[in-house]
Amino acid sequence: MKLHEYQARDLLAKNGVPVTAGRVAATPAEARKIAEELGGKVVVKAQIHAGGRGKGRLVEQAETAEMYQKLVSDPENYSGKVRGDRVGGVRLADTPEEAEQAAAAILGKYLVSIQTGPEGKLVKHVLVAEQTDIAKEYYLAAIIDGMQGCPLIMASAEGGQEIEVVAHRNPEAIVRMPVPPAAGYSPYIGRTLAARLGFTGDQADQFGRVVEGLYRTLMATDASLVEINPLALTTDGRVVAVDAKLNIDDNALFRQKELAAMRDLDEEDPLEVKAQQLGVANFIKLDGNIGCIVNGAGLAMATMDTIKLAGGEPANFLDIGTVNDPQRVVNAMKVILEDPAVKAILVNIFGGMARVDIIAQGVIEAHRQMKIDVPVVMRLVGTNLAEGEQLIQESGLPLIRANGLFEAAKKAVEAANAA
Repeated sequence: MKLHEYQARDLLAKNGVPVTAGRVAATPAEARKIAEELGGKVVVKAQIHAGGRGKGRLVEQAETAEMYQKLVSDPENYSGKVRGDRVGGVRLADTPEEAEQAAAAILGKYLVSIQTGPEGKLVKHVLVAEQTDIAKEYYLAAIIDGMQGCPLIMASAEGGQEIEVVAHRNPEAIVRMPVPPAAGYSPYIGRTLAARLGFTGDQADQFGRVVEGLYRTLMATDASLVEINPLALTTDGRVVAVDAKLNIDDNALFRQKELAAMRDLDEEDPLEVKAQQLGVANFIKLDGNIGCIVNGAGLAMATMDTIKLAGGEPANFLDIGTVNDPQRVVNAMKVILEDPAVKAILVNIFGGMARVDIIAQGVIEAHRQMKIDVPVVMRLVGTNLAEGEQLIQESGLPLIRANGLFEAAKKAVEAANAA
């Protein structure tokens, strides 16, 4: 689950990380009031679940796809800036009046950046924060490293830009420090990172406290990522977080009730939200036209690869899991059929603990409950296969059968192309 920048900043501050003063606003008038309280010179930042906001552009909904193509094909001439005639979703204001004007220009518009995709994101809130006189920008983040099985803190003296760009251009510029789970965080980690980034004296102490607060935030929130980019060294010698990003592990939301309430469903794909509400947790919408219902994440990935190998494009990733409930299959079909791009459905089940006959019952029940106008291709193998085959035969439904995965993918592609 992603949080907005203003929410991430509040959590960092709660755990001892210094952040620039500021608050969130939903109207231009609120933005003006906050700017007045902060002394007038502020930065107004669109709050959406996507990066690249400063270089993004604000347009009406009908113009998002066109602007996205312009940003991709000619970023030099179309990317936004914080000042000038091509301002984006992050704007500098020197007076409360300018802050109000900036908020009016941002709120209610669709922000398109490289990370939003062609649909863009509707801006409903802006963060109004004090301007910072920055002497140097740094990158700092904490993640859960699955390879090492522990938290990992990453830092770089090349902040204020996408860390992927830094990793590609100069991987040595990124310093990595694992935190042993048994020992936990120790101040030597912050001191080591400070020295590697060139901090000395009081600034090194400040940086160490920021690193400790970052780690504390990671652990307290069950986050998979806590990122500060940039972490600024100001002209008056302060080390302060200017931006913040925080992603929470969905599997931990049952014990993070307060954070779960911060979830902004409007920022998420409607189909993915509906899937979760129906108990289909492992669903990700894609851009193709062949819906997939598969048990097991590995098999789901292989199914999508095989569809592409057969010349088609998957419309979703859907791992139905080890399920022996026909209604879960019905719910999966409901979610897939909500996507108007879907022209065929491929059901690929390798029954182990999941029984083939239960999956067959689910597909049959889905046809009873809904009007299914797209062809359904089924490849079934495993536990209770004979019982499942009998149920399908007795149903009389016009299901397209396949024995192997590639055969199933070919038939799904053919059915989608013929639709």
